[in-house]
Amino acid sequence: MDDKIHHYIESLIHKRTELLHEMEAYAREHRVPIMEAVGIEALLQLLRIQKPKKILEIGTAIGYSALRMSEALPEAEIITIERDAERYKKALDFIQRSNAGSRIRVFYGDALEQVDKVGKAGPYDAIFIDAAKGQYTKFFESYSAFLTANGTVYTDNVLFKGYVADELIQTKRTRNLVKKIKKYNEWLMSHPSYHTAILPVGDGLAVSLKKGGE
Repeated sequence: MDDKIHHYIESLIHKRTELLHEMEAYAREHRVPIMEAVGIEALLQLLRIQKPKKILEIGTAIGYSALRMSEALPEAEIITIERDAERYKKALDFIQRSNAGSRIRVFYGDALEQVDKVGKAGPYDAIFIDAAKGQYTKFFESYSAFLTANGTVYTDNVLFKGYVADELIQTKRTRNLVKKIKKYNEWLMSHPSYHTAILPVGDGLAVSLKKGGE
């Protein structure tokens, strides 16, 4: 998206609460990745349209997206999982200070090692994948089994700062990660059980609607 258009849209977004501003400042200071403002507003609007009763988030970080979803959907329950101990503790702190935190349950551990445990808390109407980008396919395959018939999977960062369309990536580590994301995108777009669209908002948001339940 053109930077001028991006900044214009950002200027129209309503002000957040003091707690959310504190979380945004913490994320900047400690380099914790949270969704960009335009991207999360798009996600929240899609969720408002869908009206899920139970949402699974893979990748809590400091709890920012979970709180935004909980505030936007006052009837929804949020289940979220984080493997980093420091971020997990910080997420609990922020969530406990929020008026919307009572509907958020945070699991600690690696999402790929906690599938059975987290799955038992389902089924889920929506799944939001926002964790290790190199593991996206495994996250999707592991947790889509717990998706309801009308469920939708949302995946963040699928355009990865535009690198997916860049043929001149300098570092080997970035090239390898980009290959994995591109492979995931191609796999997702051709998945026989889902209708998928990739939206160029934020860092790229993939929306995958389960077929047969529309």
